[in-house]
Amino acid sequence: MTEQETVPVEVLTETIGRIFAAAGLTERASRTVAQSLVDADCRGIPSHGVMLVPMYVARIRDGSVSTEEMGAVVADWGAVATLDGRHALGQLTGDHAMGLAVAKAERFGIGAVTVRHAFHFGGAFRFALAAAEQGYIGIAAANTRPLMPAPGGAAPVVGNNPIALAAPVPGRVPIVLDMAMSEAALGKIRIAAAESRTIPVTWGTDADGVPTTDPAAAIAGMLLPAGGPKGYGLAVLVDVLTGVLSGGAFGAGVSGLYADTSVPNDCAHFFLALSPAAFGVGDQFGDRMGAFADAIAASPLAPGSERVYLPGELEAIRYEQARGQGVRLEPAVRAALTAVARDLGVDIELAAAWEPLREAQPTV
Repeated sequence: MTEQETVPVEVLTETIGRIFAAAGLTERASRTVAQSLVDADCRGIPSHGVMLVPMYVARIRDGSVSTEEMGAVVADWGAVATLDGRHALGQLTGDHAMGLAVAKAERFGIGAVTVRHAFHFGGAFRFALAAAEQGYIGIAAANTRPLMPAPGGAAPVVGNNPIALAAPVPGRVPIVLDMAMSEAALGKIRIAAAESRTIPVTWGTDADGVPTTDPAAAIAGMLLPAGGPKGYGLAVLVDVLTGVLSGGAFGAGVSGLYADTSVPNDCAHFFLALSPAAFGVGDQFGDRMGAFADAIAASPLAPGSERVYLPGELEAIRYEQARGQGVRLEPAVRAALTAVARDLGVDIELAAAWEPLREAQPTV
């Protein structure tokens, strides 16, 4: 059996939490952000996992990310509201915003909350899933700095602008779609660069707009939208829902996460919660969702396939396996975490925390 470098989930969560506490966050906030990042790794989304910790810490120390724990309500009108994120970590203001959206959906059937002056919130799935786990349909979206050109264009004009949607299914994990509008997340390209790997030619272009397999060239160039004009069009509309609608930054007004860490990222977020009970189907919604999910799961298989998965089901399986077997950390990520912990003077036995587990990495 191949030996894999893995970290028990609780050990990794505690380690990351102590790093954030040393950077100035409260214990509650540190735990929340750590759990969010580790959850992304557990679900097989390392681009939104603990690899982000050094950048988050650098921004806290340089002042572009605050240690606030909640956004400030600047507009509240019935089923809708807007928060000023005050440049706090997006996991914290995102939890606040989706919690407010769910509360409004319970009262009005729908709740919509935008956040301006926000910061990166990790995986969008976290917030949509939080609504679904309470019986609501949830949507979460964010804008980013311009990373993709318009079709036919030679300059980045819109971000890869992620969006996640989730719906509850009785007896099953919620259906969850979490996607950015680019063919691949920039974080995945950064991981490839750190590991000296090439990338598919459909992921990005160099600075001149020529598709490339060199991750360094793609980081300096542009991302390509998923589905060409379809991904581009969706990215534009996400910027409308987040930056334009909130009164926050949009387009070139959003700064890069890995640019000057003393300059606020200043992105914007959008959260929506829908109460199925408000749409006239009452208790039938659960039965209808169950029937729909069962029909998909029972569909005929293509040659060589063992099963089909509902959106988000594969990530949920990975999550459960990681909870039992640990999270694998790539060497470059492990080294970066070790360095930032030592720089902050975090008193932790990193060698013990990263003791290899003699278990095969789960495959699903």
